[in-house]
Amino acid sequence: MNAQSGLPSVNASVAISNNEFKNKNILITGAGRGIGKRLALGFARMGARIALLGRSKAEIDLAHIEIEQAGGAALRIRADVTDPEQLALAVNRMRVVFGSPPDVLICAAATPGPLNSFLNTSQKSWTEAIQINLLGVVHSCRAVLPSMMERRAGKIVVLACESDHVPKPNFSAYTTSKTAVVRFVETLAAEVSEHNIQINCLDPGPAYTNLTDEIIRAENRLEAGIVHEAKETRRSGGISPDTQFGHAAFLASEQSNHISGKLIHITDDWKKLRNASLRPDALTLRRSHK
Repeated sequence: MNAQSGLPSVNASVAISNNEFKNKNILITGAGRGIGKRLALGFARMGARIALLGRSKAEIDLAHIEIEQAGGAALRIRADVTDPEQLALAVNRMRVVFGSPPDVLICAAATPGPLNSFLNTSQKSWTEAIQINLLGVVHSCRAVLPSMMERRAGKIVVLACESDHVPKPNFSAYTTSKTAVVRFVETLAAEVSEHNIQINCLDPGPAYTNLTDEIIRAENRLEAGIVHEAKETRRSGGISPDTQFGHAAFLASEQSNHISGKLIHITDDWKKLRNASLRPDALTLRRSHK
């Protein structure tokens, strides 16, 4: 995703301690652009060491420069999330350069996939979206979990846009992959809970990204309301970077140790969630059936 508007400010998560992420190692996939880059810059400003993982050398180089110019520490890792071996090598490189493996994983790498009807979409392009949006998360989690389990600590935050919204025609690859990610996270959270690892999904809401432009370019194949929303997002910038970072920082912090396997929307008040006692089915894909 390619954000064209603002970056989170230093005070984006005012309720999170300034020392919460100091010297923590954070691996961010899709960190060269969009929401991934926003989060990378935000966590770097809070003292974290950031591993910027992406396919585009130019994009991660630019993000690296921005972090270092602001006094932060970052590592560039050119890799493809669809290749599990590249993810394993990325974690090993973090261990060598930073001295320890990731404390936090942020999965932001994604593609809108083919914005066309299912039968008018090639099998290859449909499958590629699944490989990036779903298997990219699977491979990333598989790469970081062994060291997190060994240390009995870890946080994983997965971006999962549109996963429990009303189905939209011509978005089948995107919504299928994102919904599958949520169920994967719910299941994985139950498996790793005894190791003191928390994994959650975050729906960051509408923000001006590459997906916005893709929707506008495909307006002749999409519903008018969807295109109108995309154009409005492009005009306004959508959800503010501060709001997105506040939610992500909470889920990556010690304040959310009691929350795992959940789908947190940008409209959920994370400050109230700090002391919340949640039912097992709360904040999941099943919550619309209460």
